Amino acid sequence: MRILFTSALAFGLMAGAALAGPAADKAQAHIDAIAKGDVTAITAHYDNASTLQWVGGPLDGAYTGPEKIKDVWAKFTKGQGPLKASVANVMESANPKGSTVISNVTFQGQSPIKVRYVMTFREDKLVNEVWQIDPNL
Repeated sequence: MRILFTSALAFGLMAGAALAGPAADKAQAHIDAIAKGDVTAITAHYDNASTLQWVGGPLDGAYTGPEKIKDVWAKFTKGQGPLKASVANVMESANPKGSTVISNVTFQGQSPIKVRYVMTFREDKLVNEVWQIDPNL
């Protein structure tokens, strides 16, 4: 019984570690920068052709390029101030061409902002991002 428990525990720890990878770490750093309101750190993750799809809320729209994306995050952080981010249900998919991270994030400030977040990374840069406001998360 002890061997079975130890094996199950070890498998559980390995499975948990397998769910998070390099792209999930980058996504978490991006989320942390958003929560802190650090626009410089947020925009450091993009390349010149990055796209942000903001779905819902007052910033709804599609933004391409670091300057347009920077303007959106500047408006968001100015209006929200520092936030606390809670991340759940992180899923990472990867192959040699890139990685995609999907997660549910709640940014807590004056009121909760619930977001289904999809980020695609290529060559260590965030190239596509979907910020889907989802009050039902």
